[in-house]
Amino acid sequence: MTNNKSRHSLLDMLITFLILAITIALFVHGKLRADLVGLLSMMALVLAGILTAEQALAGFSDSTVLLIAALFVVGEGLGRTGVTAWLGTLMGRLAANSVLRLLVVMMLLAAGVSAFISNTGTVATLLPSVTAAAWRVGSVPSQYLMSLAFATNAGGLLTLPSTPPNLVVADVLLAAGERQLGFFEIALIGLPLVAVTILYMTFIGRRMMPRHTDDRPPADLNQVVGDVADTFGLDERLYTLDVPAHSRLAGMTLSEAALGRDYAVYALRIEDNRVEPDGETGDDANPAARLRRLRRHVRDQLDHLRTENDAPMPGPEAVILAGTRLLVKGRQENVERVARRYNLELRAVTGDGEALSGELLSSEVGIAEVLLAVRSQYIGRTLAEMRFADKFRVQVLSIMRGERQLVKASEPLKFGDALLVRGRWDDIDLLRNEARNFVVVGSPDALARQVVELTPRSAFAVLAMVGMVVMMVTNIVPTVIAALITAVAMVLAGCLNMEQAYRSIGWQSVVLIAAMIPMSTALQVTGGTEFMAGLLVDSFGQFGPTALLAGVFLMTVSFGQVISNTATAILVAPIALQAAVALGVSPFPVLMGVAVAASASFMTPIGTTTNLMVYTPGGYRFVDYVKVGAPLTLLFLIVTLLLAPIIWPF
Repeated sequence: MTNNKSRHSLLDMLITFLILAITIALFVHGKLRADLVGLLSMMALVLAGILTAEQALAGFSDSTVLLIAALFVVGEGLGRTGVTAWLGTLMGRLAANSVLRLLVVMMLLAAGVSAFISNTGTVATLLPSVTAAAWRVGSVPSQYLMSLAFATNAGGLLTLPSTPPNLVVADVLLAAGERQLGFFEIALIGLPLVAVTILYMTFIGRRMMPRHTDDRPPADLNQVVGDVADTFGLDERLYTLDVPAHSRLAGMTLSEAALGRDYAVYALRIEDNRVEPDGETGDDANPAARLRRLRRHVRDQLDHLRTENDAPMPGPEAVILAGTRLLVKGRQENVERVARRYNLELRAVTGDGEALSGELLSSEVGIAEVLLAVRSQYIGRTLAEMRFADKFRVQVLSIMRGERQLVKASEPLKFGDALLVRGRWDDIDLLRNEARNFVVVGSPDALARQVVELTPRSAFAVLAMVGMVVMMVTNIVPTVIAALITAVAMVLAGCLNMEQAYRSIGWQSVVLIAAMIPMSTALQVTGGTEFMAGLLVDSFGQFGPTALLAGVFLMTVSFGQVISNTATAILVAPIALQAAVALGVSPFPVLMGVAVAASASFMTPIGTTTNLMVYTPGGYRFVDYVKVGAPLTLLFLIVTLLLAPIIWPF
């Protein structure tokens, strides 16, 4: 009976290894999508009787998978509030159009951030910024994204809680009666490894990465705005009107002013351009003056709230206060009439796409070109009959019919008419749901992410991410709960809506990770992991402690290419501890080798979640990771063998 059971276990282990080998071969071949290969591997384990259906599907409820999905949402929230665009601009500014400098800046930032936030969260946060910065310096994202993943993995060796394998190693040491690892102690070897990663990827690794020259950069925001304004003749009909204190317009609502009805002049924005009266600005020593300024400030803020002046697009009840500036659209002669009647200072809005972008766009408000579809129910109807502005909550800035601009908004619309609309990015995005009636040209969603404007929502998004880091570092709540709390908070705060949250999740990466988790389970339940680990330890341990360290490193790296680094550390750390005790040496350098090797999963896209997250955006193949990652892994081994015994003597 025992022999039958042993034979059965041996057969299960051999089948698992066979499925693993085929899975890796399919990954390397690259003809099938990676997530499909993962699903095929999962189903093969079930059909072979290695795992139950419950064990195979457990990956889809794994906390790691939920964590990754939540972090995608967090990254999207940062993107939609302008934070990632700002980071991309900052990286581009620091790079000064230098490809090499951008690479170094990006990896330093990635390593630094990953010391305090999860590796996955770091990549999710920085990936959009790195992509934007790559195009900005005239390069392509494929030249940077793998470096982003590798630098993030190396940065996980800078603090104790930055990556789970570090915590696993610390727990094993404590359980064995050894001292607690310090918060920054692992940085003694982590800092040199981060430096090695940056130097290698800058001077060697980047030369081996693919350059997808057929990729197209996202549409440049300023260029798009400039082209659209030129097409629709918008740059000839935009003006600003400054409202002085003596103007009769001051104190009126837009409805009372009736600029659109009486002059065909339409207010697009009310900008607070007021200054303190002379004699009060710097009188900080006068308590009465300070009190007056405070009361006036509070009153003005309340006025703004009541009158919707702070809204991205002013409504009819918005009050035109003295000292404000109106951005208006209309024919020159009509705007001049308004300026004369109300004693307003008139300026034409001229300049390139950047200047127009500054006037028309913000983190909340954008523009888009919308075409009337062939079966649209609005053909033959006017904008007034459609109640277009009320129904879709957008402004129509201009209408083009072929090469001709429609002057009269009362003219019935025809198939193919192009409407230039301005509204909240979210409302423009909702026009896509009207596919039967409208065709939204281009990708307003992508343009919205390029707007570099930090707002209160940007501040909230940053504070939410900082709060997530604090929760993760202090273990107030589990890591996945911290990420979910942050994602939900961003949705509730309006950083993004639920539709955008679902769209932001990289489902290919999520499915691949969930589908590959069962392989780790299969290796454990069949004894495959213990068999391989025991074989490697027995082979290397007899040659001394340094050889044992090398063997443990190679064993950990081998597992870490195909299963999660957390599972790898859990399996290998106890074996490494036993081997060190058997040899009569300190377990610290040996277990540090486990921690380092668990973060050195550079040779496969499935080695770490960070590798997976850049796999599709970078357009990489399985073999790309082998070519670039193998030499870096060897460098990690050399540095570990040289430094670990010095920092933590045997």
